[in-house]
Amino acid sequence: MVRDERAAPERRIADNPFYVLGLRPAASRIDVEREGQKLLGMLELGLKAAASYMTPLGPRPRTADMVRAAMAELRTPDKRLVHEFWAALPPAPEPPRPPPPPKPDNDVVALPQAFALHGWRRP
Repeated sequence: MVRDERAAPERRIADNPFYVLGLRPAASRIDVEREGQKLLGMLELGLKAAASYMTPLGPRPRTADMVRAAMAELRTPDKRLVHEFWAALPPAPEPPRPPPPPKPDNDVVALPQAFALHGWRRP
């Protein structure tokens, strides 16, 4: 029973409708509907950007059912108020992407050829 009590706050944070939709608690009802419809469309197309969402506990997988449930929860004022409380924490930042590999320095390679193109020859 202790585990269930500990899991409840984690579940409330991880499954919070604001995090599922990628919105902050100050979002309007119109923002909730727009973002929900956008995410449903992206999930339908199988876009990778919509497949997960960030929470203070780290990334979580997102499904179309979760988006629909989140939209329904935020339509009810009493439920929305509870979710606003639990969404007070900002989501964790996404991990930084590694930098792209360095490109070869073509200027150094092309320099000897540049002299030949302009008629310079070695003595």
